[in-house]
Amino acid sequence: MGWNTRITKLLNIDYPIIQGGLAYLAYADLAAAVSNAGGLGQITAMSLPNPESLREEIKRLKTMTSKPFGVNYAIGQHGRPFEQMVEVAVEEEVPVISVTGGNPQGVLDLIADHPIKKLVLVASRRQAEKAEELGADAVMVVGQEGGGHLGRSDVGTFVLTPKVVDHVSIPVIASGGIVDGKGLMAGLALGAEGIEMGTRFIATEECVDAHAIYKQAILDADENATVVIKRTLGSPARALKNSWTDQILEKEALEAGYESIGNYISGEANKRFIYDGKATQGFGWAGQGSARIHDSPSVNTLIQSMILEAEDIQKKWSNVR
Repeated sequence: MGWNTRITKLLNIDYPIIQGGLAYLAYADLAAAVSNAGGLGQITAMSLPNPESLREEIKRLKTMTSKPFGVNYAIGQHGRPFEQMVEVAVEEEVPVISVTGGNPQGVLDLIADHPIKKLVLVASRRQAEKAEELGADAVMVVGQEGGGHLGRSDVGTFVLTPKVVDHVSIPVIASGGIVDGKGLMAGLALGAEGIEMGTRFIATEECVDAHAIYKQAILDADENATVVIKRTLGSPARALKNSWTDQILEKEALEAGYESIGNYISGEANKRFIYDGKATQGFGWAGQGSARIHDSPSVNTLIQSMILEAEDIQKKWSNVR
């Protein structure tokens, strides 16, 4: 089947598959592999320490692929200024920028006069409508199944995606719980014109910074293996359930504030698990789709298997009378 959607045309990619920002993990090796395989790979900007380190990572990525790629800006979570980081992307002529985790207006205003494609992650119909008003070229809609930071409601991808599709004119990208060709076809059936995957790309050969223990925890996960933390702080996020997240939830149940749990939910606690494999001393983000991830192939193998599975589904649909 043909894979021409408004998303493939907008981003100039072969398949409507986008790699999520993946804090502390989405760097040149992974992004290049996704772009070379026909999707859109992304670098995570705000996990890097300064603008020059972002510039170096972008330049490294350019030596690894000639295909389009993106830079993701997870704003609002750490309170870090993003203006200089965005300037680097403009100077390096990055083709795509995505914004997650906060009000996208500041980023979108900085790139309004540049030929950069603008993607915004949203978790509600209203956020999607606002992103369109602010000039987003497409919205990525994340349901409660997703890993990392989510919306404040408990609306799932299956309900939220078509709701947003019905209320905006720009293309919609479905995200949350999608890990294979079945998820790709489901997203398209819901009216989306592409999908975003985060957790699935962690369990790949090219996600070189993810510790083997973290990857194995994803492979071993079942449908009850994730929990939502930080809900009492107003920024709910889904992670793999372990003794560390148990402690976080216990503190939240006691209505402990940020001062009491800040060290438990910090970037350092995240890195202890995902970089060092210290599963009892930190946490790792993951979505419910982990329950359906059972291998850690190369990115190219993953994407090709997704496309073959999706095309097989399309053929079966064509034979239904």
